[in-house]
Amino acid sequence: MMVCLWLDAYCVGVFASRQMAWACERHLAFMAIGGQERPDFRTISDFRKLHLEAFKDVFVPVVRLAGAAGLVKLGNVSTDGTKIQGNASRHKAMSYGYMKKAVERLREESETLVTAAYQQDEAEDAALGSRRGDELPAELARREQRLATIEAAMRRVEAQAKAAAEAERQRRTAAEAERAQTGKSRRGKAPQPVRETPDDKAQSNFTDPELHIMRTTTKGWDYCGHAHASVDATCQIIVACDVTDASNDKQQAEPMAQATLSILAQAGMERPPDESGPVQAIPATLDNGYDSAAAVEALETLGLDPYIATERQRHQGPQTEAPETPATVHERMAAKVRTPEGKALYARRKVIVEPVFGQIKEARGFRRFLLRGLDAIRGEWRLICLTHNRLKIWRYGSAQSAASCRREITQWA
Repeated sequence: MMVCLWLDAYCVGVFASRQMAWACERHLAFMAIGGQERPDFRTISDFRKLHLEAFKDVFVPVVRLAGAAGLVKLGNVSTDGTKIQGNASRHKAMSYGYMKKAVERLREESETLVTAAYQQDEAEDAALGSRRGDELPAELARREQRLATIEAAMRRVEAQAKAAAEAERQRRTAAEAERAQTGKSRRGKAPQPVRETPDDKAQSNFTDPELHIMRTTTKGWDYCGHAHASVDATCQIIVACDVTDASNDKQQAEPMAQATLSILAQAGMERPPDESGPVQAIPATLDNGYDSAAAVEALETLGLDPYIATERQRHQGPQTEAPETPATVHERMAAKVRTPEGKALYARRKVIVEPVFGQIKEARGFRRFLLRGLDAIRGEWRLICLTHNRLKIWRYGSAQSAASCRREITQWA
């Protein structure tokens, strides 16, 4: 009953446990699911927390059901990402520079309070009676807890800075290798040395430390989870989904491709063999955010046929001419997308994956994660994508039934 309750609630845009409990008492559709049961909102919320990972086992059968109904043909699998606001306030964050000042201030205040406490020991000893007299004062305890919280946030920011520095070294090494391959020289000024120490403006959130502040589509900044989805072109069935804390798509092409192939294998769906015998590669369309030589090579190794935009093309703007003999992976992909087949496939991307995010955000109203922590957010996004597929299967069945009725009426007339 609880599984049906959660799945149906997410399908109709009810995501909060309190709203769900209210609906179980007043809404006929929810009352039909619960029967005589009226679960408390705490019970509903705890069920999701305890069994969120178990919903992962429901995702594959739903994809398999969609495939059996003919809704998944694997003619074009499009991948994209969207930023969804996390359950974390911008006002509960602190920059690294302010953290250093706050740590110094709290340590000075703690030392002052400890000194004052020692000076009052003799005067308080007579009034304390049987108590030891060395209990930590409330003000000092609060400052000690605050100090520990800020120091933990500083360590997180420092670890992130080291990871970013290592990624930048790898990027520079790859860029240098590509320049050596093509014989091109570096343009502009020499890059600054890689720094492993955090910038004073680097922030960490105390409410949900696993989320990073990201630029949103409204040209603002907020703490978000970057939700990704791979969508089949036939009926917009989501065949793979994930959430990351990265603000861009650069490193997500290979993980999403692996997740897609894993889900399809578990669902028992593969591309049919062509006339020569081997299984056909699955066409995969991705926008410019996923473009990199490593991503193209990884997708081809996995058995996909990638079509990735190599640059942002302005509307009504001149198109960059491709070299006659592509020398790099980037140039080869640019030439591939400009072929008639590539243009036809890539032109469908915006009507495959983009409407899915619109249906989730606008039609069902899911614009903010309710849970905290990256693992919990991944489970919540998986539940959203699972119910999206259920809606597609239900609507496809309704459309088929309506078409069958129309055929029967036509024949009878």
